[in-house]
Amino acid sequence: MEETPRIGSLSALRDAEAACTRCPLYRNATQVVPGEGPKHARIMLVGEQPGDQEDKQGHPFVGPAGRIFDRAIVEAGIDRKAVFVTGAVKHFKFEQRGKRRLHKKPNAGEIDACRWWLNLERAIIKPKVIVAMGTTAARGVLGRAVTISKVRGEVLSDEDGSRVIVTIHPSYVLRQQDDESREREYKGLVDDLRRCAKLLMAS
Repeated sequence: MEETPRIGSLSALRDAEAACTRCPLYRNATQVVPGEGPKHARIMLVGEQPGDQEDKQGHPFVGPAGRIFDRAIVEAGIDRKAVFVTGAVKHFKFEQRGKRRLHKKPNAGEIDACRWWLNLERAIIKPKVIVAMGTTAARGVLGRAVTISKVRGEVLSDEDGSRVIVTIHPSYVLRQQDDESREREYKGLVDDLRRCAKLLMAS
């Protein structure tokens, strides 16, 4: 097992992430997109990877899925400024189609390579509750593949003592074909985030 470096601050972690070559994704991405939020946030929200806008701006959840995400956490009663938001993978994986860069799902090796950084974030933040949004985030957080429909609604315990809730990624809401489906999936996302808020209140 690789030795974990001694990185005690988020600024030092961002500098180290910016120099990362642990997988090939750094070669084509514009920049690394590190997590953001207060150092002692009680909630960590983990998404998949940067999208096109996140890659350009260098911040997580600033694209279309980010707008769904912002609305959902407010509706769930969570202050975004009080949570740490990050991705399971820190570089944008895409396929070039003309001038457009189309999102490509990270593979297991890329997720596992980037879990190094996610675990360092967790060691610094020490969140009480982690919300893993989507299968990529769930693998990054738990270190194994899970089926969202099988674990959704459960509160999982991870080896570091944090509690984990697995839900859909906000982009899944956008991919629904009709308004009724989008509203149903959005409501489910908000319900899962409310469960996170209630967990904190009970702790």
